[in-house]
Amino acid sequence: MKSIWSESYNIKSKGELKDVNEAEVIIIGGGITGLLTAYMLKEKGVEAVIIDRGKVLQGNTINTTAKITIQHNIIYDKLIKEFGKENASRYALANKLALENYEEIIKKNNIDCEFEIEDAYVYTLDNSKKIEDEYEAAISIGIDAELVDNIELPFSIKKALKFKNQANFNPIKFLNFIAKDLTIYENTTALDIKNDVVITDKGRIKAKSIVVATHFPIINVPGYYFLRMHQEREYVIALKNAQILNGMYIDEKDGGYSFRRYKDYLILGGVSARTGDNQEGGAWDKLRELAKKLYPESIEEYHWSAQDCITSDGIPFIGVYSKDMPNVYVATGFNKWGMTSSMVSSIIISGMITGKEYDFNEIFSPSRFDMTASIKNLAKDGFETTYNFIAQKIRIPMETIDNIKNGEAGIITYEGNKVGVYKTKEGRAYTVSTKCPHLGCEVKWNADDLSWDCPCHGSRFDYRGNFLDSPAIKELKYEK
Repeated sequence: MKSIWSESYNIKSKGELKDVNEAEVIIIGGGITGLLTAYMLKEKGVEAVIIDRGKVLQGNTINTTAKITIQHNIIYDKLIKEFGKENASRYALANKLALENYEEIIKKNNIDCEFEIEDAYVYTLDNSKKIEDEYEAAISIGIDAELVDNIELPFSIKKALKFKNQANFNPIKFLNFIAKDLTIYENTTALDIKNDVVITDKGRIKAKSIVVATHFPIINVPGYYFLRMHQEREYVIALKNAQILNGMYIDEKDGGYSFRRYKDYLILGGVSARTGDNQEGGAWDKLRELAKKLYPESIEEYHWSAQDCITSDGIPFIGVYSKDMPNVYVATGFNKWGMTSSMVSSIIISGMITGKEYDFNEIFSPSRFDMTASIKNLAKDGFETTYNFIAQKIRIPMETIDNIKNGEAGIITYEGNKVGVYKTKEGRAYTVSTKCPHLGCEVKWNADDLSWDCPCHGSRFDYRGNFLDSPAIKELKYEK
């Protein structure tokens, strides 16, 4: 499994942290957010040190669909109703500035990353009122939008909303350039933050400012981000010999399909679900069935999956980590719109570190938390967390290792302990604890990615127990 962007990776291997015990800024996380923030700081004359527990850009950044757009599905009607027109306008302005920043950096440095200006469409198969309401909201805050009845996709729609002059690109080619002059240490795991010190498995680094850009924050308290977000996975395939589209398209419904062109490929995504809710698998198969139906001559060249942090109110958390950690900053909760949100994060955080404030900072502030706008999603996330925490404590599995077939996985009881077992197609068994090392919820098997996923907060581990996704910082402990 690899994404279409993997072929473009051209960043020389960096060594692990050594002989560094002080820095002006430490950035934890070597994805697009961490790299862009370091780049923006460098442009302002501030040197930052980036640390990553693995290789840079090998997490969710390399698995994006790479749309740069202020159209974030259906959001502006919601923002106006819950936060007012002024805040909705600020949200749009921040993302518009992000798009402009990409274009400016790419043109200024002549970066060959297939950057293209394209229109973005959100379509509906049955709910035209939802699209019409979003259109009215968008134009009321000055967005260049248009309602249309027909689009290039090979099926009928009820209505679509077009945002003009958005963009897409090859993110790894872009980031190859961004990374080349940055100070990056790989294979260095951040374990904790104490005051102005980042504690890693390779030593301690003191810094004036610290940025947590680890996708899902790794520090639980203060901040309590694990109470305000969950994670979802989405699956993607890249096709040759399919329709070459103009524009980018996304279904307004959760679990619907998205389409975009990259060179002579069609990138088809969708079938999203909460992390930890894919025990039966079949997500890629659903995409393949749709591809066969819509584009019978198409050939699959790549397939991959991505993970996104979903906030309770639909807006990213960007800014000061907590009032108790005023020199620590966070960027998380991008709600499936990581390309624009990562640039927004770099603008806000680099500005805060260097003393520049923007009018839109407050709408993204982690301290903005509004219970009334989020109570429904908070209750749902709270139920999932409670259920899976209790399940680890009291649910007794009935399976034995002999019941688990080759190529499948399950949870068994062995010598009084709950054990997750995966058997390869050849019959070799791999065992892990079922207790997520983050906060103790019971992990579940992901049959598509062959991973153990935590449904509470989205930590993920491969079938050997090796770390894949935060907020966990430890491996999934092996059982004997």
